Amino acid sequence: MSETWRKSHKISILIYHFVCPAKYWKVVFGNEVDEVMKETCLEIEKRYEIKFIEIGTDKGYVHFLIQSVPMYSAKKVIQIVKSITAREIFEKVPEVKKKLWGGEFWTDGYYVSTVGQRGSEETIRKYVQEQGIEKEYKQLHYDEQLKLF
Repeated sequence: MSETWRKSHKISILIYHFVCPAKYWKVVFGNEVDEVMKETCLEIEKRYEIKFIEIGTDKGYVHFLIQSVPMYSAKKVIQIVKSITAREIFEKVPEVKKKLWGGEFWTDGYYVSTVGQRGSEETIRKYVQEQGIEKEYKQLHYDEQLKLF
């Protein structure tokens, strides 16, 4: 869960939801890449004032729920995350570089929105956690009289 960050003369709770596609929307995420991504994000937390609340991968893109400080803009946060994770994934999982022939891991673009601490954070947290999980859809109502044959 997010927490209030207290700095000299500042108190903040800034939470961002980022969606970052892999270059060419290639399916590059799997157990090995996911593990490198997780380890790298934990290292980023140690060096920068960035906290990864949730990370969810699904085939060709990643959802990040990130808390940061006001001195980092959303653009700065995602630049840090994308550049360091790309370098580490290419270094530790070299076969990914063969799938992405341009030498870049991420697309140039991304989606970002702010997340309110009350109410919608938990909704987005669950959404990010469920990335990559196959969902089973069930018929909610079956009327025997509508059956034709």
